[in-house]
Amino acid sequence: MRLEQELSRQSDTLLALGYPAELAAAAAALLEPLRAVVGEEVRSEPSGASFVLVPVGPPVSARVPLLRLGERTGTLSRHFADVDTFGPNLEVPRAAAYAVVGVERGEEFCGVRPGEAAPVIADRGRSMLTLEEGLAFLHAVPNALEKNRCFHTGASRGTDKRVPAIWIAERAPHVGWCWEGNHHTWLGVASAAARVAPALAGAAGAM
Repeated sequence: MRLEQELSRQSDTLLALGYPAELAAAAAALLEPLRAVVGEEVRSEPSGASFVLVPVGPPVSARVPLLRLGERTGTLSRHFADVDTFGPNLEVPRAAAYAVVGVERGEEFCGVRPGEAAPVIADRGRSMLTLEEGLAFLHAVPNALEKNRCFHTGASRGTDKRVPAIWIAERAPHVGWCWEGNHHTWLGVASAAARVAPALAGAAGAM
């Protein structure tokens, strides 16, 4: 698929879901910075994507119901009422939207504790996804959420050892958390190679 076509598709998808209109301009300003990083031909598959457009602004609690898996909408765990207090433990671009590139769902880490997967991912020059980035991945590729191939989003953290994750519950996308030291055979660890800011943000390029 061509880069410009996929960027427009992802932008249109987010706008149709009700994300702020400002992301359209940010998406357009991402075209050249993205082209410099990912090239002209891109892919968006369940196992990963060349890039994912990430909207900035709305809290996670407002984004979760926008997830779709078939006819089912996303749900938030009743044990995760403080989800909006979680934030990135790494630097993300400041713009209406940015892109994560080289996204991997991370099923190779199914059955591996997030705390043990973290150094392996870092040694590869990659970083875990934030919860917002994981949700954006599923907006772009809804069928990336598969039974026994769900994932942690370990770059969003609170003040304790909980790690956010996205899985399937009652056939719907579900956002909850797991302890950093626990492992689950059906939860991997999603990651990305870099983050790219739109040119209008004054910081174009990979982070």
